[in-house]
Amino acid sequence: MKFIGSLLLLSCFAASAWADQAWLAKIKLPAGFHITLYTEHTPNARSLALGEDGTVYVGTLAEGKVYALRDEDHDGKADKVLTLASGLNAPNGVAFLKGDLYIAEIHRIVKLKDISSHLSNPPKPEVVYEGYPTERHHGWKYLRVGPDGKLYVPVGAPCNICLSEKEIYASLTRLDPDGRNLEIYARGIRNSVGLDWHPQTGELFFTDNGRDLLGDDAPPEELNAAPKAGMHFGYPYCHGGDISDPEFGPRQACSRFTPPAWKFPAHTAPPGLRLYRGTQFPADYRNQLFVAQHGSWNRSVPQGYRLMLVRFKEGKPIADEIFAQGWLQPNGEVLGRPVDILEMADGSILVSDDLKGAIYRIAYQP
Repeated sequence: MKFIGSLLLLSCFAASAWADQAWLAKIKLPAGFHITLYTEHTPNARSLALGEDGTVYVGTLAEGKVYALRDEDHDGKADKVLTLASGLNAPNGVAFLKGDLYIAEIHRIVKLKDISSHLSNPPKPEVVYEGYPTERHHGWKYLRVGPDGKLYVPVGAPCNICLSEKEIYASLTRLDPDGRNLEIYARGIRNSVGLDWHPQTGELFFTDNGRDLLGDDAPPEELNAAPKAGMHFGYPYCHGGDISDPEFGPRQACSRFTPPAWKFPAHTAPPGLRLYRGTQFPADYRNQLFVAQHGSWNRSVPQGYRLMLVRFKEGKPIADEIFAQGWLQPNGEVLGRPVDILEMADGSILVSDDLKGAIYRIAYQP
């Protein structure tokens, strides 16, 4: 391998690095869709963000690194992988805003200023906000920029099931890009790692991973809608809208809380999601929701490990279907674990996989 600063030139890899992709044929998609490797050189790849110049930014957990990917010859594969930062505290969340890359660590948000002009010589991270909890249990942060220009950051519960005296736990927060005016936008959210706004209605949708130790099939994972601030989605008292928690349920009735807009099977672990705005895919995919299901770790028969499509009508979810599957084989072999979804300028989508350390590209070409 040849390194120039933090730049990894993929051309130095043997051609076999790209040729050994036979297992990708096991990923099943609807007719006309094709999956390829965008890169396989992003260990523990998690959240994705897109820069104005087409640069793809990748957050991680265990690696403590943030990457930038460049497809300079426009062949649908990243030919450059750059390490922008390392030694960070689980920098899962990444978001691009006005030339700056914002990074959500467990306890803080930092930014790399004017990153597009400094990919090969990135600046030191500047602290934007340094007041989030330090617990690692559900402590990794997702990060998105809302239509209001604010940063949206979920804060998970520091446990499987508990009621903390600190109201910031199990919440969705938002703050100004300069780190001011932190507020709690929504409550009762156990562990959300993905959110997006409907392009027609502007309504906020986010996933929530349900609690463990209630059996193989309960509670369901949630897709929640939060059209306004101040809503409460039930945790730790109520799960899935109608399942009273054995420990905390007697304190608050489920009827007091906002039920999910849609439910997924238990333990499928949906992190990233993206409402499709592009035109490359057939017209009936526009304004529909793609959801990554990371897959179960504590179910007797594993499930998830796939991409779901949630069908919307008049801004509301009405049905779901499997869009991509095969990362979990019938014999139980796990080929990958999808995490986040990113729409590219040409209308294709990228999907991160923290098990393979890879990014996939899904395109439509009938």
